[in-house]
Amino acid sequence: MKVGFISLGCAKNQVNCEQMIWQTYEAGYEVALGAAGCDVAVVNTCGFLQEAREEALAEIQKLVEQKQAGQLQKILVTGCMAQWWRDQLAQRCPQADGFVGVSGYENLPQVIDQALRGEHPALFGDIDAPIPETDRVVCTSDYWAWLRIAEGCDNRCAYCIIPMIRGRFRSRPEEAILAEAENLAQAGMKELIVVAQDITRYGLDLYGRRTLAQLLPKLCAIEGIQWVRLHYLYPDEITDELIDVIAREPKIVKYLDIPIQHISDRVLRAMHRRGTGQEIRTLFRKLRERIPGLVLRTSLIAGFPGETEEEFEELCEFLLAFRVERAGVFPYSPEPGSAAAAFPDQVDEDVKRRRVELLTDLQIRIVDDYCAAMVGKVLTVLCEGYDEETELFFGRGEADSPGIDGLIHFEGEEGGVRPGEFYSVKITNTYDGELVGVLYEEEEAGTRRIN
Repeated sequence: MKVGFISLGCAKNQVNCEQMIWQTYEAGYEVALGAAGCDVAVVNTCGFLQEAREEALAEIQKLVEQKQAGQLQKILVTGCMAQWWRDQLAQRCPQADGFVGVSGYENLPQVIDQALRGEHPALFGDIDAPIPETDRVVCTSDYWAWLRIAEGCDNRCAYCIIPMIRGRFRSRPEEAILAEAENLAQAGMKELIVVAQDITRYGLDLYGRRTLAQLLPKLCAIEGIQWVRLHYLYPDEITDELIDVIAREPKIVKYLDIPIQHISDRVLRAMHRRGTGQEIRTLFRKLRERIPGLVLRTSLIAGFPGETEEEFEELCEFLLAFRVERAGVFPYSPEPGSAAAAFPDQVDEDVKRRRVELLTDLQIRIVDDYCAAMVGKVLTVLCEGYDEETELFFGRGEADSPGIDGLIHFEGEEGGVRPGEFYSVKITNTYDGELVGVLYEEEEAGTRRIN
């Protein structure tokens, strides 16, 4: 009996899916990525935004068509959308044979057994339950992996339903994280991407204080790990101690993902975000001063309820002034169940689209300037493959998180360059927001050239 997995949404969802794959394999099932040729399909859904829910529904519909054609026996829906939209999903997808929420996924093999017996299981555990420590099958890459250090969120931003879906913030014990990191290193992983909804809060619930600054040096000490990347840091939780650790640890890439969402004090208060625009500006200046070569990534929301033209212009001016190298720009989405969905002063959809386009245009200019400044410099690149069409190798530098940012394309002799290894690449050109270069062999590859 073969079980196929489809994972949608964020890194945390991906880790859950990798754990479900392990559990299913250990239970004696054959497992695969994708549904082709499988008896059972498991689609792990995201429910954070309307767009993500539509993607999940479209994926489920494809599976329904396969089932109707006799190519599939059972469909199981798991994850955030199954958790938060369970009643709507049951109505919209009556052909689904079972549902599993964000808790209890370690019991997926039993759910598969039930579905194959003709039952219609629905497993929704306590979203605030302790995080189960289970093994996983890493599906992202042979040389990088997500390292989830916590689950849930306590921030309660007005636009967000994550705490209602994923529960309160719960840290994993340090020893469990380090043991997993050791196993990943022994499996050949070169880069660990530390992830949680808010990694700066790590340890507060377990140890009574924030302990990310103590965890990171221990991760960096693991033999075989060469890059440690950080997603996501809440701005007002970034302490001087943490900045010092990031600055002095050579394995921590000088790339920080700090979602700020906005810069207007009034909008930040309406969003239920802690801190002020001035505090964000002060933080970004401090980070630039104390971490040479730092690349910043952030998330921005345009068209939040009540956002005026003046407040939007303030956001644009901030982006231009601080030259944030990586920014995801999103139109505000009134998510049912969130506090902001009930706010009376919703912004017109056309206005939201125009503001997103303007911010995106500004960001493209900033990225183009950043790329131009990289020409002539030598960067350390983690090779990820070879493109037959362009006849170039490609990979990522410290400024490039997988699946989010761009790639670095470079010339090199076939057979002499291998995916999963680090190389020095001299940047010679830019193309459509990405970098192009040549293998730089005169210095030992794998060491830091420039940030």
